[in-house]
Amino acid sequence: MADPRGFLKVRQRETQPRRPVPVRIMDWKEVYEAQEKGVLKAQAGRCMDCGVPFCHQGCPLGNLIPEWNDLIWRDKGEEAMERLHATNNFPEFTGRLCPAPCEASCVLGINQPAVTIKQVEVSIVDQAFENGWVNPLPPARLSGKTVAVVGSGPAGLAVAQQLTRVGHTVAVYERDDKIGGLLRYGIPDFKMEKEHVDRRLEQMKAEGTRFRTGVAVGTDVTWEQLRRRYDAVVVATGATVPRDLPIPGRELEGVHFAMDYLVPANRVVAGETVENQINAGGKHVVILGGGDTGADCLGTAHRHQAASVTTLAIGKQPPAERASHQPWPTFPTLFEVASAHEEGGERTYLASTVEFVGENGKLTGVKVAETEFVDGKRLPKAGTERIIPADLVFLSLGFTGPEPAGITEQVSAEFDGRGNVARDGYYMTNTEGIFVAGDAGRGQSLIVWAIAEGRACAAAVDKFLMGSTILPAPVAPTDRAMAVL
Repeated sequence: MADPRGFLKVRQRETQPRRPVPVRIMDWKEVYEAQEKGVLKAQAGRCMDCGVPFCHQGCPLGNLIPEWNDLIWRDKGEEAMERLHATNNFPEFTGRLCPAPCEASCVLGINQPAVTIKQVEVSIVDQAFENGWVNPLPPARLSGKTVAVVGSGPAGLAVAQQLTRVGHTVAVYERDDKIGGLLRYGIPDFKMEKEHVDRRLEQMKAEGTRFRTGVAVGTDVTWEQLRRRYDAVVVATGATVPRDLPIPGRELEGVHFAMDYLVPANRVVAGETVENQINAGGKHVVILGGGDTGADCLGTAHRHQAASVTTLAIGKQPPAERASHQPWPTFPTLFEVASAHEEGGERTYLASTVEFVGENGKLTGVKVAETEFVDGKRLPKAGTERIIPADLVFLSLGFTGPEPAGITEQVSAEFDGRGNVARDGYYMTNTEGIFVAGDAGRGQSLIVWAIAEGRACAAAVDKFLMGSTILPAPVAPTDRAMAVL
């Protein structure tokens, strides 16, 4: 454990400081500043000897949180990095992008602010890269087996790194021009600069993972061709089909899916030239949906210097503290203020979008009404309609599942009732040798689940190819435990 009396001596939770709002909205750099070493050590020292560390069960990866908190408190950064990497391939991603269900399960959080687990995590890995402690781990020998991983988001990259390290020859296929999936083009740089993706990819290349960009599997190359060429194929394409809102006025110019706004914006930040880019500069923006993607649109609109930004959510504003039906150590739904919310904009709850209004085919406003609950359904309340001026609307309503991309027609892989690629308890589809991991099989979820599923799927693939495996399997895709792994 860390400081035996740390949680008694340091009761205040001190998170990583953010750069001043007037400064950070003028650029695309990460909003966070480095935390002073003494503060980080004191925060790690708040981790207590709780007997049963519930933070383990809160984290799908099973991160060894008390161990690396203790090592940071003892100034053993390289050892902390090794314990962190023992369960997580990409802590620099989760430390920036994960909502930290581990902190919701922290035992200290019962009657004090939880340990700043996420902050300690990202500080460990950043220090490790800065000091040159993160090195390639190539396999001692090759197995002679080949694996194709389709999709280069966190799930696909985790599968690829795990299988490469045990000796399989792995090729990652990505339809975009660069590797990273939504990490590359979906997440704005103010949340995670792309150097963090690039330096991890350099490690993976040095270990032997091969990358094939600009290849759309299903069209440029078929799933059947991959199946014949490789001993196993992993579907890790994510859940990228956006949820639409088919109401009057949907066809108006100015109504866009969130990713149609974020992806070009990220490309421009990366130095690319994008024709007909959607730019919110000087415009009135309305964002439908109060989740992380909506916050990404909000922060991007601020940096485009939008005239105004309004975020609408159909449901009630979440509480500031745990509700009685979400007791510790469950992951509660709470009202959160992301960095983008600090930067401005209006947040409105219980707002039902009724119609997009416009003139001459162009959007001019959004008609909304108060939400009322009738027989468990959320409906617009008659007589409460009003129009919010809007030049742009971004639909940030989540995702419904993966794109089919010909997988059913070409290799007979089936989809389940929720629109995801169906799989058994060992990540395999109904077609032998074709596996699925991450959001493509799970549905839209957290980055920590994507990495956990990637690691577990890699174990299943390794066992399929070799008859046994030494790879860890942190999670199962079904309630049935993967006992044989």
